[in-house]
Amino acid sequence: MIPGGGQPNMQQLLQQAQQMQQDLARAQEELAATEVEGQAGGGLVTATVTGSGELRGLVIDPKAVDPEDTETLADLVVAAVKAANDNAQQLQQAKLGPLAQGLGGMPGLGF
Repeated sequence: MIPGGGQPNMQQLLQQAQQMQQDLARAQEELAATEVEGQAGGGLVTATVTGSGELRGLVIDPKAVDPEDTETLADLVVAAVKAANDNAQQLQQAKLGPLAQGLGGMPGLGF
């Protein structure tokens, strides 16, 4: 046993965990409200997603629409959505990464 109470103060640990959970919830709300874009075909298709990955918008330049070649348009849409989601994941890492790492050392929090 460590003299002088070498054990961490449980109340203090719980308060820190609650603060981190509040910070994480606030960051998740900010992500859900933040929109990021991804483009394909040199800007012919632009997808807009939230920081949490929800597709919010899709803009297709009329030049990308060829009734004889809908496959290319579909590929551009998929690429734009993927690019937008990649940007959303980078935003998530920037906002949540440090918080999730802080919670990772707390047993029972599931992070």
